[in-house]
Order: sequence, then structure tokens, then C-alpha cells
Amino acid sequence: MPRATRPARFARRGGTAASCNFLRTRRLSSDAAGIKVASKTVVMSPPLWEKTLAAPQALGLESRTLFRREAAALQDALPEGSGRLVIDLTATEAVDSAGLGALMLIQRRAAEKRQTVCLRGANEELRFLLVLTKLDDLFELEVGRV
Repeated sequence: MPRATRPARFARRGGTAASCNFLRTRRLSSDAAGIKVASKTVVMSPPLWEKTLAAPQALGLESRTLFRREAAALQDALPEGSGRLVIDLTATEAVDSAGLGALMLIQRRAAEKRQTVCLRGANEELRFLLVLTKLDDLFELEVGRV
């Protein structure tokens, strides 16, 4: 019989296990000898306050307008104050100055709504460009695919 347990940190804050993005359950099962064995199962679900946007292969002058519009639509769907926009850059091979400007404007709009912007899978060249222009502090950076 499954029994849901509440992590101690939610009990102290008065929250519930449903308010986090994971659920811990403890299952008791009997082995062949009739001894009860406990096993933990962790079920992960994507948080409701996170939206993902796949960036184009070349983020530049021609693709920046459409990219910004798509990002703005997702930002409007996120809750103000706790939303998180993840920009998936794993397929992006080139980013020029117009693309970098689009990323900055997306981040500025997110800051006005008290949201965060995460760049996922940015290649080494883009990460270097962000550090060189001192824009790396504006974004959360996730390396690789998640």
C-alpha cells in the first residue's frame, strides 16, 4: 500500500508535497520470505512555472524578430514573479550581434516581470561571447542537454 511522505522542509514551512515538483512515495513490499522491504520512488514532473523555447539554428538578423515574438508569448503565459523561460540552444550553431541583442531584450522583459531566463545547451563560442560582453551574469547557464 503506497504511503506518501512529506519532506520535512515542507512541514516546517506549512506547504504540501503537491507544491513542489516532485513526489516521494514509500512502498512496502514483501519478499519471498515475507519480510517487508521499503523502497523509495521519486516521480519528477516539469514545474508549471517553466516554459521552453527552442532557438533557431542561426540566431541572427533574419530570425530575431520571430524568436522574440515567440519568447514574449511564452513569457506572457508564465506567472509574474516566479516564471522561468528556458531557451534551448542545443541546435543553434551561430549567434550574431542581432541574436545577442534579441537574447538581451528577452532577458530585460523577463526582469521587468521578475522572471528568470535560462540558456540551455549553449555552445562554447556563445558562452565565451557572453563572458566577453559581461552578459553571462544576466542568464542562468545550463551546459548540455537535460
